This record gives sequence, structure tokens and C-alpha cells, in this order.
Amino acid sequence: MAKVAAQARIDIGISEGDRGKIAEGLSRLLADNFALYLKTHNFHWNVKGPMFQTLHVMFEQQYNELWTALDAIAERIRALGFPAPGTTSQLLKLASIPETEGVPEAKEMVRLLVEGHEAVARTARKIFPAVEKASDEPSADLLTQRLQVHEKTAWMLRSLLED
Repeated sequence: MAKVAAQARIDIGISEGDRGKIAEGLSRLLADNFALYLKTHNFHWNVKGPMFQTLHVMFEQQYNELWTALDAIAERIRALGFPAPGTTSQLLKLASIPETEGVPEAKEMVRLLVEGHEAVARTARKIFPAVEKASDEPSADLLTQRLQVHEKTAWMLRSLLED
């Protein structure tokens, strides 16, 4: 038994406490990403109006990117030695992005997705102090990549709201 425990020990130069704090933050990022994925996919299915084709295609590109990101975030949590939240109830408890009731108009969908991408960016930024303290470059790289995606997507969506 002790031999197995010794093999399972994680010694990557980051203390268990620091890894736990980072994993907790990444779990919140995973939850926000998942909530935004669901919202974006829902809007893809239900968008209508004069901007239908543009938004339908844009939302599809966005939800595909969000889906791929889920795996990268969850795998980083696992690499840090912690379980990734994987049930709907776990993810809902951790997410800061609320569900949208009903089917909003297309412009409101865009506005809600801007809010969602900005929320994910804020969640990612909150993790940086723990990541920097632990010199966790892989997590910092992941967060930087996610910030680039969410800030750019929010900007592109925001531009659709301008007259």
C-alpha cells in the first residue's frame, strides 16, 4: 500500500496547498467555460432574424472553441493532482454565469454572450495571483490563452452591438 502511495505522490515543484488553490480556481474557470458553452450552443440553435446566418455560424465557431477548451482546463486540474468537476450540479455551483431563461432576441443573445466572455476573463484573472506565487507556468500559459480568446470574442461580439 505504501509503495502505491509513494508512486502516486506528486512532486512537480508546487506544494499541495498551492496546487489546490490553483485547481480550485481552474475548476471555477471550467464551470464558467461550460456555462458559456451551453449558452452559446443554445443561442446557435435558437437564433433568428436578419442576422441569422452570421450569428448561427459565429455561435457554432464559438461553442466549438469552448468545447475544446473544456478538455484543456480539466486536464490541467488533473495534472495538478485534483479531480475536475464533471457533473452538472458541480459545475452549476461553481459557475458565475447564469442560465438564460427563454429565447432572447438575437441582439440580446449577443449582449449576453459579451457578458459571458467578460465573466470568464474575470474568472481567469482571479487565478493569476496563485499561479504566479507558485511559478506555475503551464497554468499561466493556459490562462493567457483563455484570456486572449475571451477578450477577442467579447470585442467581436460587442462590435455587433454598435450602430
